[in-house]
Amino acid sequence: MQVINYISSAAIPTVILIILLYGVAEKNKVYDTFLEGAKDGIEIVFKLFPTLVGIFLAVGALRKSGIIDLIIKLISPITNLLKIPSQILPLAMLRPISGSASMAVAVDIMQKYGVDTTIGLITSTIMGSTETTLYTIAVYTSCVGVKKTRFVLFAALIADFVGMITSVVIWQILS
Repeated sequence: MQVINYISSAAIPTVILIILLYGVAEKNKVYDTFLEGAKDGIEIVFKLFPTLVGIFLAVGALRKSGIIDLIIKLISPITNLLKIPSQILPLAMLRPISGSASMAVAVDIMQKYGVDTTIGLITSTIMGSTETTLYTIAVYTSCVGVKKTRFVLFAALIADFVGMITSVVIWQILS
């Protein structure tokens, strides 16, 4: 076990060292390149920050207004019958729409129920096995100029649904 801890502790510094040595060997200005990348990263953070704040506020407003709770109340007889925990339903609804919003919901779920609970494990598995489908389809199809997406959205939403249901089933079996 100590070997694994040592390897995991040394992995990132080793990769950084290899990159630095490669940059020096190629006669690149490593520090200047690093500063340029850091500057670009800071600019991206400043561009994304208002969007993230807006999404977090919108999700909070949706949850506080009771809209999500109303939808959950309407579909809970079906989900209870299927033994799907109602606590993950907000995540299941937001995950295909927004990665940031679903991350905020996932963090909220894990803070409330814990990361090692069945609900926490289902939440983390859903986050890892599903996609922000609507955003991804919009970005990729517009990037390559696809006009006719045909069944892409339907197939992608089915894949998300299967990922979510599989997460629930697997963790209910393992717990």
